[in-house]
Amino acid sequence: MPPSTGDIKNLVKTSRSGNTFATFIFEPKDLVPFETAWEWQRTWQQGLLGTVEAPQAIWILQHTECYTLGRNGDSSNLFFQPEQSPSPLHRIDRGGEVTCHLPGQLIAYLVLDLHRYKTDLDWYLRELESTILDVLLQLGLKGNITKGITGVWLSGKKVASIGISGKRWITQHGLALNVNCDLQGFSKIIPCGLRNCSVGRLDSFLPGLTIAEVQPLLRDSLSRRFDLDRIN
Repeated sequence: MPPSTGDIKNLVKTSRSGNTFATFIFEPKDLVPFETAWEWQRTWQQGLLGTVEAPQAIWILQHTECYTLGRNGDSSNLFFQPEQSPSPLHRIDRGGEVTCHLPGQLIAYLVLDLHRYKTDLDWYLRELESTILDVLLQLGLKGNITKGITGVWLSGKKVASIGISGKRWITQHGLALNVNCDLQGFSKIIPCGLRNCSVGRLDSFLPGLTIAEVQPLLRDSLSRRFDLDRIN
């Protein structure tokens, strides 16, 4: 079970049948190693797989520096040997290619039961993209998406990546939004397997922008997109 530091407990999702389900949003204050967050997700997913009425969970956090490579990811997108990675490298069960996680990048992991929404992974991916576009609009920025390529761009620079997995329509993983992170780590990979992909961060467009300013916008956008309401 994840730590309760910074969590929001009184949120519910109402299904089309009228049933309500609890959803927990966790916002750890400290940097979280990737393997710790992955274990939280797997544990929560097992709970949802085992109990129809189990609560959903969302984590909004930052990672210590690492790389993750999707289940079918191509190691040729690394500019280093996997056994000599400059930061921990994790091959994981999400879709997509390689990306970099590090402080200054906001991560949202969602363990949701899509039976309570729509059993359509394309719909789910588009909702995650729309979540990020909503955040950018709140900041006065106009992001865009590219048909056939998952993610969000701002003035030609990719500022957000998305990678998910699902088991019997219970999701894992989610999105990463570059706020004020050091982009140097992306120079050691072909981000998301996209050659000539230019990676950006939000504070290049809004100097001085901080995680503290963006995080509540992301939390609120996720709550709206996934129909989470306070019950207190």
